[in-house]
Amino acid sequence: MRPRLQLTVDCADPERLAAFWAAALGYRVEPAPAPFPTWRAYWLDQGVPEEELGTGDCSDSIADPDGAGPRIWFQQVPEPKAVKNRLHPDLGVSGGRGVPFETRRDRVRTEAARLERLGATRLRTEDSPGTGSCSVVMQDPEGNEFCVH
Repeated sequence: MRPRLQLTVDCADPERLAAFWAAALGYRVEPAPAPFPTWRAYWLDQGVPEEELGTGDCSDSIADPDGAGPRIWFQQVPEPKAVKNRLHPDLGVSGGRGVPFETRRDRVRTEAARLERLGATRLRTEDSPGTGSCSVVMQDPEGNEFCVH
């Protein structure tokens, strides 16, 4: 049997990152198991003390609605992000090198602007018509790097 891939992201605020990345990727925040209305209700039923749950409904994972992409779990950890990511997501929105450079650049800039409205921060933009490269390096709301290309 082949293993299923789940990506785990260490973070301070799982609900915030789950909402951001669900919107960024077109995923959905995973609902709590039936019959529970929220993950908070589920975890309380499982015996997790209220003081360990923080505030909110405790949503901490997202899934591809088509089932093609990996599940992503946002794991709350006590320590802050300290160094650059060794692994980062690349969001391919340009259509690839078969699409004219100006069209690809417009698509990348449009997506980067949408992600900024969701809470991402733009770090730098690379436009190199000579090499055909156009990308934007960004950070999610907790400072995790990713690229839009």
